[in-house]
Amino acid sequence: MTGWFDTARMAIQDWAAQGWLPGALAYGFVVNALMAGLIIGPILGGLGTLVVVKRYAFFSEAVGHAALTGVAIGILLGEPYTGPYGSLFSYCLLFGIVLNYLRNRTGLSPDTLIGVFLSVSLALGASLLLVLAGRINIHILENVLFGSVLTVNAKDLAVLACVALLTCALALPNYNRLMLASFNPQLAAVRGVPVKAMDYLFVGLVTLVTVASVKVIGAILVGALLVIPAAAARLLSQSLKGFFCLSVLIATVSTLAGIMLPIELELPVPSGAAIILVAGLLFGLAALARSVAPGLKGNVA
Repeated sequence: MTGWFDTARMAIQDWAAQGWLPGALAYGFVVNALMAGLIIGPILGGLGTLVVVKRYAFFSEAVGHAALTGVAIGILLGEPYTGPYGSLFSYCLLFGIVLNYLRNRTGLSPDTLIGVFLSVSLALGASLLLVLAGRINIHILENVLFGSVLTVNAKDLAVLACVALLTCALALPNYNRLMLASFNPQLAAVRGVPVKAMDYLFVGLVTLVTVASVKVIGAILVGALLVIPAAAARLLSQSLKGFFCLSVLIATVSTLAGIMLPIELELPVPSGAAIILVAGLLFGLAALARSVAPGLKGNVA
């Protein structure tokens, strides 16, 4: 798969060199970043509708922060600091699955459990990073926290593509059941939907997509791109289909614009921060449109 990405990148760079595309696309890292944006934007936007309906915004933020601990564990175990995917995915999946298991067994509210897990995970990550302080460049941690278009390579694109394909294969056939279980778990159970299985599927997918997106958007900000586009879409959507499609559109536009604007305008802004600022602007416009034009008010529950 990495060979396909290399071929596509070289073709785009050639077209940019010949003047058929914007000059910034003559640089390989820009093309890599845009390809990553085209993969993660729609996926985050689509899953974000479930996050917003289920009111799990805090969970996505917690997984993003847990990624920092996963990176520290990977480096400690000898994985390459540029992509410790084994420990990153393993730790964050364990984080999400155990959290969901305890939520079903203890009766504690999700935000309480998430707060406990997030605090412990951050404490563990901070301790490990202190141990590793003399072995790694501090700028590596900045890239993990805030994202960096400069560090996305063909391997990262292949990981993103695999996660995106897996997410589509599991989420699209089950989307209506996932949405019903999020809207009304009791009604979903009556209609034969395996609510607990859908919960675990939801947690697993959000975790996978969040972790895969960390390198572009950053551990601190990735949860925001799951929430803000879907929140903006919910303000305006008249149907569930419109809610989904508009969220995907806003997330994709935010990702691509957030990658390109700092490069074109030569702004020293991390890609993750720029992406979230664009998404926040679009949310503000959606909120303004809803307040001044009552006919645009969304009807999605």
